[in-house]
Amino acid sequence: MNQNTYRPAKIEINLTAIKSNISQLKQELNTGVDIIAVVKANGYGHGAIEVAKSALEAGATSLAVALLEEAVELRKAGIDVPILVLGWVDPAFVDVAIAHDLTLTVFQESWLDAYLEQEPSSEKLSIHVKIDTGMGRIGLRTVDELNGFIDKLLRTDLKVTGVYTHFATADEENTDYYHLQLRRLEPMLDQIKNRIQNDFIVHIGNSAAALRQISHLCDAVRFGIGMYGLYPSEHLKEHRPFNLQPALSLKTKLVHVKKISAGEAISYGTTYRAEKDQWIGTIPLGYGDGILRRWQNQDVLINGRRMRLVGRICMDQCMVELDQAYPIGTEVVFIGQQNEESIQLEEIATHIGTINYELACLLTARLPRYYHSTDQFE
Repeated sequence: MNQNTYRPAKIEINLTAIKSNISQLKQELNTGVDIIAVVKANGYGHGAIEVAKSALEAGATSLAVALLEEAVELRKAGIDVPILVLGWVDPAFVDVAIAHDLTLTVFQESWLDAYLEQEPSSEKLSIHVKIDTGMGRIGLRTVDELNGFIDKLLRTDLKVTGVYTHFATADEENTDYYHLQLRRLEPMLDQIKNRIQNDFIVHIGNSAAALRQISHLCDAVRFGIGMYGLYPSEHLKEHRPFNLQPALSLKTKLVHVKKISAGEAISYGTTYRAEKDQWIGTIPLGYGDGILRRWQNQDVLINGRRMRLVGRICMDQCMVELDQAYPIGTEVVFIGQQNEESIQLEEIATHIGTINYELACLLTARLPRYYHSTDQFE
C-alpha cells in the first residue's frame, strides 16, 4: 500500500481479472499461438509493471510497449521476458536496446543507413519488421519498398525475430477492409520468408482479431485492451466469445455535503442551477486526475444508487446531486461496482464521445494504484 498518499481517492486494480482475461483467451486460441501482453502507456493506465507480471503468470510469453523508456522501466523492475518496442526508436539509442536485450520495430531504409554508420556492437540487435497493410501509421507499404529495405537489411548484422502488421477495422462488424489488409500482407510476407533465412514469428492479431477467434492469427496475438477487461468496440461486446472482467475501479469519498436552495448555482460558469432545495456533495476529483470536464452530468455511485455530477468539473473537485444528506467519508464510485449497480468505462466513453482506451490512459499519476488478487479466477 502506498503510504505517501493522503487524499481519499484511489484506483483499485484487480490482478485476478487480468489473469482471467489472459487465461480465457489462451483457451480460445489455436494451439501454439502465443500471447504478447501489451502494457504500453503504463499498462493502459493500470500500471505496467504489476500488469506485466500478472499477465506472464497467466500464460503470456512476452510483452509489448510503445516507447523505449517503457521497455527499460520493465527491465529495471526485473522482468526478463522478450519485450518488443512497437514505436519508432531513434537509431542513436540502439546501444540502450542492446544493453537491455530489447527488440525494436524497424521499417525504414534511412534507419538502416544510420545504423550502418554506427560503430558495430559485439551483440546483435533483435528487430521486428513492421508492414503497413492499411493502418497508415508506420511500416513498409509495398513489395518494392520492402525489397529495397531487405537489400539494405542484409548488409547489417541485425537479427529479424518477428514480422507484424496492425488491423484498422478488426473491431467492426464489416470485415471487408480487414480482409483487404490480409490480402496486402500475403505477398509481402512471402517475400520476407523467401529472403530472410532465419526463423521469426509473425503476429498480426490485436485484441479485436483475437476476440473474434479468427483462425489465421499466425504465431502470436497482441492482447492489449481486452487484457484489461475492456472491449475494443460495442460490436465485439455484443458478440463476445467470453466475458471479459474489467480490472479497474476508481473510488473516492464525499468530503463536503450541503443543502442549497432553489435557484442557487454550482461551479464555474453557473451552468447548473438548482430547481428545488436539494443536497449537494463535493468530491475530491477533477480534470487534474483525468476526470474530464465532459464528465459533467455523468452518473456516479453512492449507496448503491446512481447520482449525477452537476456543474462544471474543476481541476481538483467536482459536485454531485444527492438524494439525501450523507456523512462525510461516504464512498463514491466513479468506475466499478457498488452493491448491485455498476458503471464501466464503456458507458462513460459513450457519454463523453470517446473510447474506453482513452479514458483509462487519461487517469493521472495523482491517483494512487492499489493492487489486489484472489487465489481463484472470479
